[in-house]
Amino acid sequence: MKTWLQSAGVYSNPRVLAFLFLGFSSGLPFGVVAEPMTAWLAESGVTKTAIGLFALVSLPYSLKFIWAPLMDHLPLPVMTRVFGRRRGWALVTQVLLLGAVLGLGMTDPATDLWWTAAFAFVVTFASASQDIVIDAYRVESLDAEQLAAGAATATFGWRLGQVGAGAAGLIMADMFPWVWVYTGMAALVLVGIVAILLNPEPKTDAPEPDRDLAAWMQDAVVGPFKDFVIRPGWIAIVLFVLLYKFGDAVLSVMKIPFFLEIGFTKTEIAEIAKVFGFNAIIAGGFLGGLVLARTGILTGLMICGVLMAASNLVFVVQAWAGADLLWLTATIAVENITTGMGTTAFVAYLSSLCHSAYTATQYALLTSLMAFSRTVMSSGAGWLAERVDWVTFFILTTIAAVPGLLVLAWLMRQSASEKRLAMSVAND
Repeated sequence: MKTWLQSAGVYSNPRVLAFLFLGFSSGLPFGVVAEPMTAWLAESGVTKTAIGLFALVSLPYSLKFIWAPLMDHLPLPVMTRVFGRRRGWALVTQVLLLGAVLGLGMTDPATDLWWTAAFAFVVTFASASQDIVIDAYRVESLDAEQLAAGAATATFGWRLGQVGAGAAGLIMADMFPWVWVYTGMAALVLVGIVAILLNPEPKTDAPEPDRDLAAWMQDAVVGPFKDFVIRPGWIAIVLFVLLYKFGDAVLSVMKIPFFLEIGFTKTEIAEIAKVFGFNAIIAGGFLGGLVLARTGILTGLMICGVLMAASNLVFVVQAWAGADLLWLTATIAVENITTGMGTTAFVAYLSSLCHSAYTATQYALLTSLMAFSRTVMSSGAGWLAERVDWVTFFILTTIAAVPGLLVLAWLMRQSASEKRLAMSVAND
């Protein structure tokens, strides 16, 4: 049996380490279209309603399962022959991403908001497409014993990319015009491009496109849906996936405009909300894992969900305290720790729902539902914030988390009933 030190040695494998940089490349666009962009919009005089609606530019993350089969099977002219199937698609998405971030920085939301929205949409489309390729590249590049380490390394890299872009963007914006801020963030896309160029194409046999379209549709599309909808309580599961993080999603859209409005500088927000907050959310993720290990998935979901909803009320105190850095630190600590806990519990639950025969497709569909809640359902946050004061807004975001917890309570009762029934049958 391997020692702990020998087991940890998997992280020194070059193929595993590559996903630190590819994970960074996946997380980077989330930082680009999050805090820096909302701060830019707020500074440009864009209304809160419009800022809230900007969440819709992230729709590609909700819809990526639609074009994923095409990227999985179709070769690219020249690129596939020169770089391989996975690397060719990855490079195309990364070059598109680099150009889109540069183009985004050259727009002016104060005079032509539609161009800003259009380039932001291209950023998220390129990002979602890159995620499709990198996830497949990771699975095909690593041996079975390296998959867990590869996933952990990629997740850590993703957080670095997200936080790095968000924090660097906000700090740079206090010193340079926004066009230079986005030029700097676009340059960071080169990290992923270099990582793809330096690593080999996976040594797998590229599948031939299925000549029988009907059979392909049955296996790739109909099968996963049919398997999901025949299980008991599937409608409640869908509602839960949509609603569990709804309150958190509504708050997140308006968090940066709130901090700016009450008097914090972009650098202060970056240093505390992003840099300090990064450590808090990682700690929360580990804590969430401990809670689930101790209580089980459903009970852990309820504990983490209640804490995540209650953490929104800390923003009420921040609204009363104003631009107080000590309270900002406390607010970010509470919110990020509970968000990290809730995210870990939620991901574990989504993974448990997937049938082993359809893991990739069903997980993509479930995460698309989660992204739908984060984008479309939360897009009215700005409209709401314009019509109520901040204290009322944050109380309403707490209430918005309640429906998801009620659905979870129903699922817990159903699970308990099924267990009692199974035990009764076994005893008979």
